[in-house]
Amino acid sequence: MTVDIKRLILGKRLQTKDLPHQAISKPIGLAVFASDALSSTAYATQEILIVLSFVAGAAIWTHTETLAGITAPIGHFALPIAIAIAVLLTIVTISYRQTIHAYPNGGGAYIVARDNLGEVTAQVAGAALLTDYILTVAVSISAGVAQIVSAFPELLPYRVEIALTVIMFMTIVNLRGVKESGVLFSIPTYFFLVVMFGTLIIGILRYFTGTLPTMPPGMEFDLHHETGLSFSLFLLLRAFSSGCTALTGIEAISNGITAFKEPKSKNAAITLVWMSSILICLFLGITFLSIQTQVYPVELPTVIAQLASVIHGENTFFYFLVIAGTTLILLMAANTAYADFPRLAALHAGDGFLPRQLTYRGGRLVFSWGIVALALFAGLLIVVSGASVTFLIPLYAVGVFLSFTISQAGMVVRYNKISKLKPGEVVKGLETDMTYEPSWRFHQIVSAVGAVCTFVVMMIFAITKFTGGAWFIVVLVPVLVYIFFQIHRHYKEVAQALSLPRTKVDTHARPIQTLILIDNVHAETARMVNFAKSLGTPWKAIHIGTNPERAAQIRAKWDERIGEGTFEVIDSPLRLLAEPIREYVDKLLDETPDGYVHVIMGQLVMDTFWEQALHQNSAFIFNLALAGLERVVVTNVPYQIHHEHDSEGHDHMVAGEKAH
Repeated sequence: MTVDIKRLILGKRLQTKDLPHQAISKPIGLAVFASDALSSTAYATQEILIVLSFVAGAAIWTHTETLAGITAPIGHFALPIAIAIAVLLTIVTISYRQTIHAYPNGGGAYIVARDNLGEVTAQVAGAALLTDYILTVAVSISAGVAQIVSAFPELLPYRVEIALTVIMFMTIVNLRGVKESGVLFSIPTYFFLVVMFGTLIIGILRYFTGTLPTMPPGMEFDLHHETGLSFSLFLLLRAFSSGCTALTGIEAISNGITAFKEPKSKNAAITLVWMSSILICLFLGITFLSIQTQVYPVELPTVIAQLASVIHGENTFFYFLVIAGTTLILLMAANTAYADFPRLAALHAGDGFLPRQLTYRGGRLVFSWGIVALALFAGLLIVVSGASVTFLIPLYAVGVFLSFTISQAGMVVRYNKISKLKPGEVVKGLETDMTYEPSWRFHQIVSAVGAVCTFVVMMIFAITKFTGGAWFIVVLVPVLVYIFFQIHRHYKEVAQALSLPRTKVDTHARPIQTLILIDNVHAETARMVNFAKSLGTPWKAIHIGTNPERAAQIRAKWDERIGEGTFEVIDSPLRLLAEPIREYVDKLLDETPDGYVHVIMGQLVMDTFWEQALHQNSAFIFNLALAGLERVVVTNVPYQIHHEHDSEGHDHMVAGEKAH
């Protein structure tokens, strides 16, 4: 039954040879990897307007006040800031397009840094990216829920529960496979593009025909003041950095090149250009119309919701279409992280900087452990933040722009290496081969300009929003890098311990003393004795005597029903289980310094978890007690009990003969 439910939810298992058939086309790739970047248009303009609202003496919301006349000074700065962000986005896009062609196996900033800037910088980039993907899920889903709450305010108390439900749904869909999730999630992505471009076209036409209305004055929203803030270059930079959240997700395609059909690099690069072009159009269009309609710089209702109400009319059919499309793209934006986080985690794990389990592909050929880990961490963030976008944004952007900066700086170093090559010369790098490129100088300048710009934005974010939460990422990234290297050190020590000398090793047979741990004498005991005798080594039965009377009864049963071998009781007057057996085994090891001690334990196996929980399961305790003892081998002999139904529907408990 459990297997059937799992197959129903996740689909049938795929063979490894099916992996190439799970590759995706450019249109599906746009839906899988671009939803994060495209969805940022739903809150990037909003973040600019909120910061610029400080100029007028108002900010984000806590007390109810009337907004009037705030948007006038905002309009002078919002559009130039948006244009500057669009220019930066273009530079970063060109830079990442170069990265895609230079590193066709994916990995983005992590691989670029590892190849050009050293292991420490690579781990910094990896930590920033992994953190970014977790925050992508939390921010995108929280923003999507904010759209729902804008349309249906009565759902506000349940925003966390709604967000967690969406995470659960997306986790299940992604465990079914990238190709299937891509097909499913392409529908909301393209639905958003249709309704959003439709709204912008209608709004611009109404603007040029003089029929574009504005938000009615005197509307009441919840606000709180930030004292001591006045217009300055500092505020403009802060608004610029907040709006740069529009760039989040640009790196996703460079990390997931291997998901595309052949030719992978070409298809990924084309998809990147599509994505950036659409993103710039949406971002500039939303910002322009937000200024013209004089929307209010608040979180709820969102800027998109206000824009839709002005252009289409509040609570109209098309208004709800815009809300639905924006909500869906925001919720689906998390799919970018679901596509990239497991791949990047697998790269780290393959290099020995994260647990090896993250490299294992599940039944649907996806990195299942990575998907589940992403869901758990993102869910925790949503609970802690209360699903607040404004709370999460400062955490989000520092890691994004740190990875941007490292990736582009790595490409500057790479082109410097290329400049020293002769035409036709090929040099092997850690990840890819390098050949001379006549246009290396242009590519290097693009990457250098991009690196400087993204570094400046990162520093602005880190400084202006340090107390607002950015400090957490500033602290977290070094901590993660330290953990990565501790894991790497552990794997290196294990590898060294397992390595064999080049000379012939000693593999001669050694004496073995077998112990059967007996709790009672029954059918399971008979099977353990049968197994021990089949090994052909000396054996004896051991019982931990926590109760003298019961120990005597068990000895009598042994003599009566087994009637062979040695039965020995280890007294435990303090009713301990672990310590007596460990001391006994230690003594045997001292007596046979060249031999092994083989401990056989029985384990009742039930059909369900609930039935299993009703039994003592002391095998776990004994395994812990014997862990760390050299030359000790522990074998569990399972005895399965399961239900069978007779023709009248009655349950019978029977012993299974299935080998484990």
